[in-house]
Amino acid sequence: MVYAIIVYDVQADRTPKFLKYLRRYLTHVQNSVFEGELTEGTLVEVKETLQSMLEEGESVMVYRMDSGSYVERSVYGDDPMDDQQFL
Repeated sequence: MVYAIIVYDVQADRTPKFLKYLRRYLTHVQNSVFEGELTEGTLVEVKETLQSMLEEGESVMVYRMDSGSYVERSVYGDDPMDDQQFL
């Protein structure tokens, strides 16, 4: 498993398309930001799909870590990751 953070910047009217796709794999933590664990194969698939979805002037950034234990994560206020326990 790898830990990924994915951030996208797309036209406002196209945001729901990216939101719906990424929610299938990761936790939606803030506006255009998703994070969570994926298999290496799933990460490759997600990156390829996102790249194919992009139009001129849009971008996606993928931050990949070999393990979530290498990520220091500080949250102030409500943590969107806490909702995962109720899925």
